[in-house]
Amino acid sequence: MTAKPNVVIVLADDMGFSDLGCFGSEIDTPNLDRLGAEGIRLNQFYNTARCSPSRASLLTGHHPHETGVGILTEDDRPYGYPGDLSPDIPTVAERLKALGYATCASGKWHLTNSLDEPSASWPTRRGFDDFYGILGGAGDYFHPRGLYRRTQPLDIPTDQSYYFTDAIGEHGAAFVRQQAENDQPFFLYLAFTAPHWPLHAPEQDIARYADRFNDGWDELRRRRFEQMRATGVLGDEAELSERDPDEPAWDDVDNKRWQCRRMAVYAAQIDRMDKAVGTVMEAITEAGVDENTLVIFLSDNGASHETMPPPDAPAFAERQPQRTLAGAPMPIGNDPTIWPGTADTYASYGRAWANLSNTPFRRYKSWVHEGGIATPLLARWPAGALSVGNLVDSPYQLTDILPTILDAVGSDTASVSGLPGRSMLSEWRTPGVKHTTHTLYWEHIGNCAIRHGDHKAVRTADGTWELYDLSVDRSELHDLAHTEPLLLASLVSAWERWAGQVGVKDWATYGLPPATAPVTGEPA
Repeated sequence: MTAKPNVVIVLADDMGFSDLGCFGSEIDTPNLDRLGAEGIRLNQFYNTARCSPSRASLLTGHHPHETGVGILTEDDRPYGYPGDLSPDIPTVAERLKALGYATCASGKWHLTNSLDEPSASWPTRRGFDDFYGILGGAGDYFHPRGLYRRTQPLDIPTDQSYYFTDAIGEHGAAFVRQQAENDQPFFLYLAFTAPHWPLHAPEQDIARYADRFNDGWDELRRRRFEQMRATGVLGDEAELSERDPDEPAWDDVDNKRWQCRRMAVYAAQIDRMDKAVGTVMEAITEAGVDENTLVIFLSDNGASHETMPPPDAPAFAERQPQRTLAGAPMPIGNDPTIWPGTADTYASYGRAWANLSNTPFRRYKSWVHEGGIATPLLARWPAGALSVGNLVDSPYQLTDILPTILDAVGSDTASVSGLPGRSMLSEWRTPGVKHTTHTLYWEHIGNCAIRHGDHKAVRTADGTWELYDLSVDRSELHDLAHTEPLLLASLVSAWERWAGQVGVKDWATYGLPPATAPVTGEPA
């Protein structure tokens, strides 16, 4: 093969581990399932637990703390992270542009703390020739505020047929068609906001799921788990965790109709995202470049348990619409009096449904237990000699995607110098031929983890370290901390060395000047 492959990264927002059809779900995702069937699936791939840090790591190949985006995009200097993508670390778009690629980002950016004035951290100043989307976090799907084309602000869409997920896919497809007329490889970053809150979806899509969740989260978690076992996504190493102890059994739930509506809208958001992926894939096929296009799909964190309004989302009132386009107060919240789905509501689907999305794991977005960081990863490249239809079960994380892309496009080995990750390509081509053990690391708002081989040490910000053997306990249900203290101490020591190297800031004293930090090392 002499021609450089086109590269497409598709990123979902807040989608759980089991939400794709090919990972056990009852949600219709035929286009994404096709990527898995005609490519490979990874069942032990990891993100970094939250949107902005995951995007920073995905696009740079570095751990988020090194990129300036350690938490979100608030500027917490001088004693916190700048919340702005560092100009000193090149993005994948900048690297591929230097190799002759045309580049486009369509969707959500969320890597700049300057949302109104173009800055060095805006997409078109970080290697992307074109950009369509929002610079901040979540927003209205029907009438998104803060839309930009390149660096130019766009009016709020008022067309009743407009839907942001569709527009992201259509812009990406238009870019593909444009490049078909040029003798130039392309890189497309398709960054959806779906299925992140608010629960917004076209009514015809919601209607198709109206009765699909009537059996409730307990039964559906069991069914997903069985399907994941049947299709090999999970083996005997995984048990189905107990229902979240803060949530009731489905039989005890009031307002079941409202609860089913919440999950139906969430499912419709994923369904519509799948259709948008299909729009792009159709454009790729029509352009005649299907064979030599590498497509990678993943999610930026585990399913979201967040309530509405989220108490820990900075400046929520400033960032999200408080009024409808008609000027009426926006109903914000998760309450049976608010029937979600339409443009004049602002809701999320709740912890119990997120527990379903993360089957079989516990915990959610922001934690670094499996429920917060495990994502399905799909990769399809017909001309790339991938081992089609196989499941890769080796552990990898976001820092490994950039080396894989550089390997695929034939970049010289010097280009990956200094990157902490490694290429997955050889294992995608020959499953079972495993590399030397690859140590993985995480930290987000004080939640910490390290995985070396099958052993994973993990802790929450206010807890003690736990230890799990994922080869027999993928769901992290049997803590070995007291029976393997020396192994745990070794892993914790390695994590602490890594944290110092990449600039992890102590969450217990985050944002405090050094003079006010505890001198004993005890939590503040």
